[in-house]
Amino acid sequence: MDEQKQKKKRKFSYNVPLFIVEFLVLCIAIGVLYVVTIATKDLKRTDIDTDTIVINEEVADTIAEKKEEKSKGYRNIALFGVDDREGNLGRGTRSDTIIIASINLDTKEVKLVSVYRDTYLNLGNDSYNKCNAAYAQGGPEQAITMLNTNLDLNITDYVTVGFGGLIDAIDALGGIEMEITKSEITHLNNYQLCMAEEMGVDYIPVTVTGKQTLNGMQATAYCRIRYTKGDDFRRAERQRDVLKAMMVKAKSASLSTLNNVVTAVLPSVSTSLNVSEILSVLGTAVDYDLVASEGLPFEDERDLARIGSAGECIIPADLEENVIRLHKLLYENESYTPSKEVLSISDKIDELTKDYLP
Repeated sequence: MDEQKQKKKRKFSYNVPLFIVEFLVLCIAIGVLYVVTIATKDLKRTDIDTDTIVINEEVADTIAEKKEEKSKGYRNIALFGVDDREGNLGRGTRSDTIIIASINLDTKEVKLVSVYRDTYLNLGNDSYNKCNAAYAQGGPEQAITMLNTNLDLNITDYVTVGFGGLIDAIDALGGIEMEITKSEITHLNNYQLCMAEEMGVDYIPVTVTGKQTLNGMQATAYCRIRYTKGDDFRRAERQRDVLKAMMVKAKSASLSTLNNVVTAVLPSVSTSLNVSEILSVLGTAVDYDLVASEGLPFEDERDLARIGSAGECIIPADLEENVIRLHKLLYENESYTPSKEVLSISDKIDELTKDYLP
């Protein structure tokens, strides 16, 4: 590791985007129940050009070698959240949320990794910028390629959810139970006020602390809080807490309630998955457990800097090390060796950012 990489990694407060985050996995899970019980004409399945999606050569070779194994293995799906209120879920819209959902088909465990949208990476076309620009430039195909090439993954499918689905889904569930502290109330209500004004609707202020049922507007506002102790990292934790609460509520909900939830979400969903693929991946919502959730770059392997025209970016202090740790988290691989493509990208990021780092 060179001198630049040996510098102590700075911890910082950063504006990690809100909107749907890990909630997207719930969309897939309850979507299974929907396609089993209701007509699927409203599911926006989108054919993507898989020939344009790049998988690093060494990763592709490893996949080919494992085809004869009896285990079902892992299924990785890219999850994107976009803040577009006019239904544009494709190219031209930056992805506010980028998540890798890794599903172990043998153990039925789900692991989620949020890739911070302002992370400075190869966009999948040998240009470097904030990674959320990949979706805007080339839609889900380029965004998937961005994830594959930077992180040695083998993703070929995606789910995109637009802003608005979260509020309606939580309301359809009948709200979720959350613990609210005194320091959170003012900020929660301020975010509610902003959203209510934008949407032209009323809202119900939260007035007491403690465990209580939050409606869709309240829970979404809760996800957005970043002005308390812990800043944006605590906000990311709130988002995971909301997902867990939704999953708990969904597992005990009636079929009609789940149908209402999915009906609320579907207008804001676009996906490459068809009915049979969803069924083969997830089966039923109650069978799968969320066992890990993390952010990338990892906390002690990232820096913050203003990089030319790209602006304020999160820099992988060592992309190679981040990829090693990612594969350990997702696949429990204790001795992963990144591909030559990742090593090349890691070196290029160091070269392009070294003059901007302290």
